[in-house]
Amino acid sequence: MTKSADTHCPYCALQCAMTLTSPADLAPAAQPGPGPVPAPNPAPALEVAGRDFPTNRGGLCRKGWTSPTLLNHAGRITEPLLKGPDGVHRPIGWDQALDLAAQAVKDARARHGADAVGVFGGGGLTNEKAYQLGKFARLALGTSRIDYNGRFCMSSAAAAGMRAFGVDRGLPFPLEALDTASTILMLGSNVAETMPPFVQHLRGARDAGGLVVVDPRRSATAAFTADGGGLHLQPLPGTDLTLLLGLSHVVIHENLVDTAYIEERTSGYSAVVRSVNAFWPERVQSLTGVPAELIRQTARMLAAGAQEGGSYILTGRGVEQHVDGTDTATAAINLSLLLGLPGSARSGYGTLTGQGNGQGGREHGQKADQLPGYRKITDPAARAHVAAVWGVPEETIPGPGLPAVQLLKSLGKPDGVRCLFVHASNIAVAAPDANAVIEGLRSLDFLVVCDFFMSETAAEADLILPVLQWAEEEGTLTNLEGRVLRRRRAISPPAGARSELWIMARLAERLDAPSTYSEDPETVFEELRRASAGGLADYSGIDYAMLDRGEAAYWPYPAGSSGTPRLFAGRFAHSDGKAVMVPVVPRRRRISAGDGGTSGDPAGKAMTLITGRLLEHYQSGAQTRRVAELVAAQPEARVQIHPSAAAAMGIAAGSLVSVANVRGEVVCHAELSTAIRPETVFLPFHFPGSESANRLTEAATDPISGMPEFKFNTVWVRPVAAPDSARMLQTTEAS
Repeated sequence: MTKSADTHCPYCALQCAMTLTSPADLAPAAQPGPGPVPAPNPAPALEVAGRDFPTNRGGLCRKGWTSPTLLNHAGRITEPLLKGPDGVHRPIGWDQALDLAAQAVKDARARHGADAVGVFGGGGLTNEKAYQLGKFARLALGTSRIDYNGRFCMSSAAAAGMRAFGVDRGLPFPLEALDTASTILMLGSNVAETMPPFVQHLRGARDAGGLVVVDPRRSATAAFTADGGGLHLQPLPGTDLTLLLGLSHVVIHENLVDTAYIEERTSGYSAVVRSVNAFWPERVQSLTGVPAELIRQTARMLAAGAQEGGSYILTGRGVEQHVDGTDTATAAINLSLLLGLPGSARSGYGTLTGQGNGQGGREHGQKADQLPGYRKITDPAARAHVAAVWGVPEETIPGPGLPAVQLLKSLGKPDGVRCLFVHASNIAVAAPDANAVIEGLRSLDFLVVCDFFMSETAAEADLILPVLQWAEEEGTLTNLEGRVLRRRRAISPPAGARSELWIMARLAERLDAPSTYSEDPETVFEELRRASAGGLADYSGIDYAMLDRGEAAYWPYPAGSSGTPRLFAGRFAHSDGKAVMVPVVPRRRRISAGDGGTSGDPAGKAMTLITGRLLEHYQSGAQTRRVAELVAAQPEARVQIHPSAAAAMGIAAGSLVSVANVRGEVVCHAELSTAIRPETVFLPFHFPGSESANRLTEAATDPISGMPEFKFNTVWVRPVAAPDSARMLQTTEAS
């Protein structure tokens, strides 16, 4: 009997709509495979078709088209696995697995206190699972130590949005609004590879010659500006804040400011004017490498667009994943406010959420400092509201915990986390200073990982709990526009796999936890509605029935309203209704000992490392590295180097290269390209082992957002000597 379900792609926050069709339920998956190298995928159990929807209009990227092949992959974990004294994982029953996990929690709490138990969540969890995970951590585990991998993704943009606008929603307007813009400034995002169907929304600005892309690399998105499509600004890595201050300087000193908007809708203008006075275009050129005339041209294009067809400023991880990421996003917001873009009917500012539920995942309780509905955990009224929904005394809810990097640094320490639960995250590959993170995982008393594949993090676990994949579950997600979407079950899961909701409910029983924990997604969503009511991210007017009818649901959506496709039309979320302009200036960057200077590798050349994504892979690659078609296209990490820099170091195309600093070393093959600046190298972050880019990234963080410094790290680059090449190649292939 043929069955079909309308749902959305399991990968990025564009959440492309698709229809899944199956002649029958899947047969149970085979026993887990050996590791990240994919076995040949069996014939897809589901047929996937793109579905017309405002974000993707029927299009899918290569990852979306191949997503069903993972559902019956030979490496699927289908029963709980316990690591033995010999380091081998062996199957056990669910009752034993849950008893072991509960006992590990009790032991950690008895020996070290409640905060010795930690939870690390993920932006791929449904709203229901993210919500219940936050509740489970705080009530069932009794810990404040919960955070998630969105801290590596959206935290700087979120912090900047909160202090400027009083609320953080990635795009405070529907994505379709970009279609009619005459000018779009995109900073630090390569959407042509990270979310390809997005590019169709840039065509109007490109056709008008108004697409401006800021990226140290001539990425596929930057190449979209060619042939009169716009401008590519190629700054030195880490100088985006300076560039934005230069653009604001031009807007102010050429009288391009929307003065009526500034007077009526903002505060802090005078301080911002003073802060940008020292950043005239010629000085900014000397600091960033971007020609002064292009800086002036960009500012004028944005101002003209705001007066004519509409202007948008969009930021992405490339400018946000820095120790000054919040200030850089703030500088972009200040520029947008100077031009009167936020809240305009034809213009705006936004940031591009990355993970599939990166927006919803940060709204309802996974973050260390937040309760459901974007409520601050330190706000007495917020605590009282949520406590009432949960049916517990307010004092039962712990206070704020530790942001992700600090949480991971505490693993195994005497006063840190000793028992850790990991959901929807592969921190052994994705976290900064990955070698130190792996050491932390190995120092834990007990590690529980919920996953459906033997990821690099799962391989470190004492206990692995097999969970459902996207097409096997019901729920909701919130895309990059703040639109709540329905995920629908298309097939039955393997007999041994369980939803995280079920796992939390069963563990809560064993821990005698207060409140209730449902395994039914709709029941959990109904509670989420009540918990979020009155908060910044209010979902109280949304229910499954309206989503199933296809109604558009943009939060905030209070009960009795029709939702909010466009934020800020009349006021911002601060008490006076105004946006706050915050003056920011660049801070001197600190180079860690061993990263450069005289303490580096005398045989290598000091260069700046930037990291990013490839078209074929997603996040840590735990899923996409198991899809044969994607691996065939991008089987390994390659370090991208400019030909002139490579020639100076004696590096040939395809030769093995060492990229190293005090934290670790990556050995991979060289890819020569004029698309990158000569003083810079690029590594994708999808690969494990000796190709893991995050062996090199620093765990230094933005003081406001907790965002790690992913995009600006000093490394030493050198060719691998001939006697080492065979050994290094074997190591690379084995990983």
